[in-house]
Amino acid sequence: MKNTFGIPIIPCNDRERVKKLHEYNILDTHSEGSFKHITSLAAHIFKVPIALISFVDSERVWFKANEGMEEVTEIDRGISLCSLSILNDDLTVFTDTLEEPCLLANPLVAGSFGLRFYAAAPLQTADGYNLGSVCIVDKEPRKFTYADQDMLTHLAELVMKELELWKENHKVCNYEIKNRNRFSFE
Repeated sequence: MKNTFGIPIIPCNDRERVKKLHEYNILDTHSEGSFKHITSLAAHIFKVPIALISFVDSERVWFKANEGMEEVTEIDRGISLCSLSILNDDLTVFTDTLEEPCLLANPLVAGSFGLRFYAAAPLQTADGYNLGSVCIVDKEPRKFTYADQDMLTHLAELVMKELELWKENHKVCNYEIKNRNRFSFE
């Protein structure tokens, strides 16, 4: 994987983290319902053109919900700033990406896309794995207040609650499908 950041982007627990991500069976599913509503709400609250719910897989970052870049469903992990957002348990905020040395070679910042502002709250499981993030993006630098940070953190907590419901609902559906095939109604 190409790393455009010039710093390590693979956490030491990455194998276990990716395994935990795969347990949710969320990757490559349709963008729907509450996840889509959360990205729409985030774009509206923060008045940004782009809001994403991202999951960092082993080689790619996949978007479960996407406001403002609907045609993009995934990006290489070594390019996506969401790869940086899983490295720690706090928010990742770049108020002006051109002031961040690790971002100057990144094609999203240096290229025609022109990413200038990025803020992300990690999607953290109860046992401490950062699976991805809720992030907001702008092509203009901006301030990000403590109230903004608090709101983005709450949105990430909401996504995790929805993700846990998703996981439980899909366990029940899979159980019912498996058992339906076992019984004979003759």
